[in-house]
Amino acid sequence: MKTIDRARVVHEVRATVRLALPLVFAQLAAVGTNVVDAVLSGHFSAHVLGAVAVGTSVWTLAIVSGIGVMMAVPPSVAQLDGADRRPEVGAVFRQALWLAVMLGTLLWFGVRHAEPLVNLIGVAPGLRHDVNEFLHAISWGAPALACYFTLRGLSEGLSLTRPSMIFSLGGLAVLAPLGYVFMFGKLGLPPQGARGCGIATALVLWLEMLGFLLYVLCHRNYRGLNLLERFEWPHWRRIGALLHIGLPMAVTLLAEAGLFVATALLIGTMGEDVVASHQVAINVASVFFMVPLGVAMAITVRVGNAVGRGDARGVRYAGFCGIGLTLVTQLVSAGFMLGLPHAIASLYTGNATVIALAAQLLVLAGLFQFSDGIQVASNGALRGLKDTRVPMAITLFAYWGVGMPVGWWLAFRHGLGARGMWMGLIAGLSVAAVLLFTRFWRSAWRHRWQATPPEDRMTVNSQAVTLNDHL
Repeated sequence: MKTIDRARVVHEVRATVRLALPLVFAQLAAVGTNVVDAVLSGHFSAHVLGAVAVGTSVWTLAIVSGIGVMMAVPPSVAQLDGADRRPEVGAVFRQALWLAVMLGTLLWFGVRHAEPLVNLIGVAPGLRHDVNEFLHAISWGAPALACYFTLRGLSEGLSLTRPSMIFSLGGLAVLAPLGYVFMFGKLGLPPQGARGCGIATALVLWLEMLGFLLYVLCHRNYRGLNLLERFEWPHWRRIGALLHIGLPMAVTLLAEAGLFVATALLIGTMGEDVVASHQVAINVASVFFMVPLGVAMAITVRVGNAVGRGDARGVRYAGFCGIGLTLVTQLVSAGFMLGLPHAIASLYTGNATVIALAAQLLVLAGLFQFSDGIQVASNGALRGLKDTRVPMAITLFAYWGVGMPVGWWLAFRHGLGARGMWMGLIAGLSVAAVLLFTRFWRSAWRHRWQATPPEDRMTVNSQAVTLNDHL
């Protein structure tokens, strides 16, 4: 980019912010779901709180898998939208729904049979029954979850992100009263504790999905897309094309989630105060992370649109402006964590020991805000190119080849404890940031995208085959 068009930068930043803000609120609503479950469970009993906490950890693996696979939808739709080929969106959507149904059924089965995993991670025997009850109940929400993210992917790929926010916040508002009724036994129902929490969450997922589906079918913004104009059986080549994009993203998300879960399990051997301090710091970091994650989702759409238009400069402006915007958001979050660690920790607990330990971890969290922002934004830009396999390999190497070994070595060989594990997170995220940003930089300058008519084939880059090739 020899000369920078300032007007285009301003336009790109504004467009990204407009897309990202609803997505940030949608992601915060997702975090809020865990908060509601924890608050209700904690008021029921410490036993139920423990069971729901463990069950939620297992359920999170299903959520991450579902989100990862269905993240193939936004770039596929965005590229068609950018190429002014909106009537072809319906074919993508119908096959994505078939994929969602199959994936949801698989996740339903897996969550219902997660007892060996629960036993493997060493859950206290007294909790196992309620953990399994929670998982059996919430598993019924898996098909709705997969279909919901298909609808979100469709809408976000069309640059319509506000519905994601509306339905996510709506689901959060409904969850609290539903959870109270089923957990505590109101309106003539018996108290059901952890199982009631799972039932309420599954019902909310179905309500969100059905509401979103009705909205998509009725709202004028989706007219002319031929979404459900006719019945189609699964087209395995088209579904395979979606999986070609989505499966690497699912592995990438599982690798990242697995890193944080493994870190929590290792820190769990260091004593109650250390575990509590880690929980405080990771909760704060997770909330702040929703901002760059929302921006990254918007970057995917903007880059995908540019690819569809055959606009090589647009790809670069969308990607680099989005990454720059992410760095601004991370500057704010880093400022809070580095400047007010004790004040933030004191909002969670009055225990002086926990506050002191959590403050140390929050300082480390502040240090990895920039690398975390760059890696998630770069990954979002690469998703817009439908480049997912090499980023998957980068993520696996950075998190499990660098982050976990470094963290374990510092924590247990050098006696740094939880701080050592968090330094490992910094190392892994930093390596991922450098490699993913380099990957996008090289792709953005190396390739020249050309818009093509519907009857022609289009290859996005040498690493990723576009879904449009199979339509």
